[in-house]
Amino acid sequence: MSLTGLTAATRARRLLGLASALACGAALASPAHAASSFDFKMVRTQGLPEGCAEHATASVHVDTSPGFTEKLVITVKGFKPGTPLVLFAIQEPNAPFGIGWYEGDVAIGAKGSVTETFVSRSNIETFATAVGQAQAPKTHPADGARNAVFKPIHTYHLGIWFDSVAAAVANGCPPNQTVFNGDHTAGPQVLNTGTFPDLNGPLARID
Repeated sequence: MSLTGLTAATRARRLLGLASALACGAALASPAHAASSFDFKMVRTQGLPEGCAEHATASVHVDTSPGFTEKLVITVKGFKPGTPLVLFAIQEPNAPFGIGWYEGDVAIGAKGSVTETFVSRSNIETFATAVGQAQAPKTHPADGARNAVFKPIHTYHLGIWFDSVAAAVANGCPPNQTVFNGDHTAGPQVLNTGTFPDLNGPLARID
């Protein structure tokens, strides 16, 4: 029967049903997408001695809400009040770490915790590369004079370091100086995403 032989109400119901069927078909035909958000935990670094930041924890939420990049919200707890920390995106969670780049500072508050927000590239496309060797600015004594050449390397893990040796000692941790802060005088790493495989860190879950 054609639609012209039906009442107005019946025609409306059939047209609505047809529209719904087409919408469902379009939805089923759409390609699957990776997650637009992901929540995960950071854990204490392997090999830290007893008494070193024993109650340190971090929880992370990453989503694509900015549209042009990602928003990473991290809540860190279990440190002495006022402890300065730094956050890096890294190639592997534990030493030797591989490629790393400086996300920003994590300043622990008066109650031993803080929530910080970072807006940057934090997804499956996060990477670093050096297609050629060039001179580099010598801003700090530990800076290199020229870069090494390397193909694109993805940095899907996160690591948190003490911003100074003094901050590490105040939290019962070793006085090991590392390069992981702005002037390369950081303390040791204390938290990382080591519960994920070395080659498949949590940032790889975000499309």
